[in-house]
Amino acid sequence: MHAWQAVERGHEVVHLEREAEARGASVRNFGLVWVSGRLGGEELATARRARELWERIGERVPALGFRPNGSLTAIRTELELAVAEQAMTRPDAAERGFRLLDAAETRAVNPALRGTLLGALHCERDAVVEPRTAQPALREALLASGRYTFLPGREVREVVGEHAVRDDHGQLHTGDVVILCTGAWLGGLVRELAPELPVRRVRLQMMQTDPLGEALTTSVADGDSFRYYPAFAGSALEELRAGQPQAPVADEHKMQLLMVQRRDGGLTIGDTHEYEHPFSFDVVEEPYEHLAEVAEDLLGRPLPRVRHRWAGVYAQCTDTTRVVHREQVAGGVWLVTGPGGRGMTCSPAIAETTAETLGL
Repeated sequence: MHAWQAVERGHEVVHLEREAEARGASVRNFGLVWVSGRLGGEELATARRARELWERIGERVPALGFRPNGSLTAIRTELELAVAEQAMTRPDAAERGFRLLDAAETRAVNPALRGTLLGALHCERDAVVEPRTAQPALREALLASGRYTFLPGREVREVVGEHAVRDDHGQLHTGDVVILCTGAWLGGLVRELAPELPVRRVRLQMMQTDPLGEALTTSVADGDSFRYYPAFAGSALEELRAGQPQAPVADEHKMQLLMVQRRDGGLTIGDTHEYEHPFSFDVVEEPYEHLAEVAEDLLGRPLPRVRHRWAGVYAQCTDTTRVVHREQVAGGVWLVTGPGGRGMTCSPAIAETTAETLGL
């Protein structure tokens, strides 16, 4: 997205990528453009701006698979309903596109939700893109500009003076500005440049199913997502925490259910959160069993066969009220990292802010 912003502003870009193609959090996610649960203030403003940018870019790059599908946070208990009702009283509820629906209204919006529920919190501003194809699609569009060069399999090893870096092939790359978007890679050069970087790594587990065989017209979250997203903080959430403990496996793995349909009809379902290092090297089955149980309860039917399971790691600012960590680490060299679980949602606006900060 930083390359996109620079090319859009008339610059030439050389893009160095450590991998042959994106393999980290940028592809190991839901593809959610998630406005609904964001912290009020800067984070919400960034998510709303990003939502606008995603739609604009999606019109020009259809292969992104941008869909303004909205989301439903399913409500199954009175305590969850109270959290949703309190969210409706927020002064920024309209900015998020919140509507509180009863069970019949929920099924009118998303007929696939045939399970037992009291209703749902609808967020009309939420959207989705296809994470497995978004970066190749953007790269193809950038290459068509004639002002973009993509160099895969190149790891930046050294900042050389100002405005220049050397890669692990020994090649020197110079420009007016260098932007290091390092994701969850926080060692090596990053540690040398920013030894006190206020960023941590977070690991998650997710899965994807065969095609559902019917449309899931919105993205779907369960009531546990109220515990995770800052927009729902308040007295009703505290009562939920006290009166409705999470299932033991969900509590242990810091879980919520998020469910998104892919363009092929399959469902991406997650997720867990692991914060303590060293991370597990394997995936564990109990969280998947819990996610399947919750998803089947909401759908009122068995899930299709699970065909993919994976783990991913993203970088998150330790001050979780910050959207991203942006720091000048040398003359003409900037480091941008740590968006956490906001990365897919906010990346276009994060890049736009960087471009404006640097006067591109």
